[in-house]
This record gives sequence, C-alpha cells and structure tokens, in this order.
Amino acid sequence: MSEEPAGWLVLIYRVPSEPTRLRSTVWRRIKSLGAIYLQNSAAALPRTGPAERSLRKLRREILDMSGSAVLLSCDVLAGEPEVRAQFQAARNDEYEEIVDKCADFLQQVEKEYTANHFTYAELEENEVDLVKLRNWLGRVRERDVFGADGRAATEKALASCEQSLEAYAARVYAEADEGH
Repeated sequence: MSEEPAGWLVLIYRVPSEPTRLRSTVWRRIKSLGAIYLQNSAAALPRTGPAERSLRKLRREILDMSGSAVLLSCDVLAGEPEVRAQFQAARNDEYEEIVDKCADFLQQVEKEYTANHFTYAELEENEVDLVKLRNWLGRVRERDVFGADGRAATEKALASCEQSLEAYAARVYAEADEGH
C-alpha cells in the first residue's frame, strides 16, 4: 500500500433523465471506480492520481451525454470520519463478495472430485475462474487506499483457492499420465 491520500475528489453531476441507460452507465462507472455516494449525484473518492484521471474522464463523458458535471478537489471535508467509514465499508463489502466467490470456487473444485472429472478442459475452466478472482482482488486492493479490515481474510480465501487448484491440477496430470 502506498502512502495514504490527502484529500478527496468530489464529482457532482446531473445526467438527462432520458434515456435511463445514461444514468445507469454513470452509476456503474462510479461503482467500478470504488467511489461512494455522499448523496444523489455527488460521489467521492480519496484523491489519488489515477482517481483524478478516471473522474476527469467520467466528467467529460457526462458532458458528452448533454449532462453537467463539476469535479472538486478538497483538503477539508466536513464529516470526513463518516465518509471514510463509508468508503471502508464499501471496500469490505467488495472483499466479502470475493470471499463468497472463493467459497463457490472451492465448491466447484470439490464437485469435480465428487464427479471424478479430472480433465484438462475442467482444469482450464477453473484456472480461468481463478484468474478472474485474482484480477478482481487486484482491482479492489488498488481502491483500498486506507487498508480495509476485510483484505487479509480475502487474501487467505484466495490462497485457499490457489492451493485447491494446485491439488486438482496434480490429480489431472496424474490421471492423464495413467491414461497413457
């Protein structure tokens, strides 16, 4: 983790009500950046270079939608402890979601054992799923500038997935060797 950011970026915007897909596009982008809503159409992120670039780009997209948007950078944010707690809770929710997906992954690998499926195709499918989990965790870690509590448990869950897949891969290779 790099040093903690000083200050916040606040994007205040208005998007035309029609078509509704414009609003949902902006909402999805804000969510994917890890921003939190201070209120309707006002989202905040800790101030970092990547966050500022992303919000500037989103501001430009909102303007291109015939909307309006202002991006503020502030050193003082009244209510910052509550905003920071909300930001931490959002990261912990993301970590928890990854832990849930890790549990699903482990169940899937166990299902392969139960069904006696030890094929390269199944191994490749599970490897793809593990890469998705790793990438997802990487994106959340990047947003987790204050070090949310859920990170350690999530990293541990992902390590369990990696170990499970390694054991499964060894079994796939052993089965393939026996077949030849």
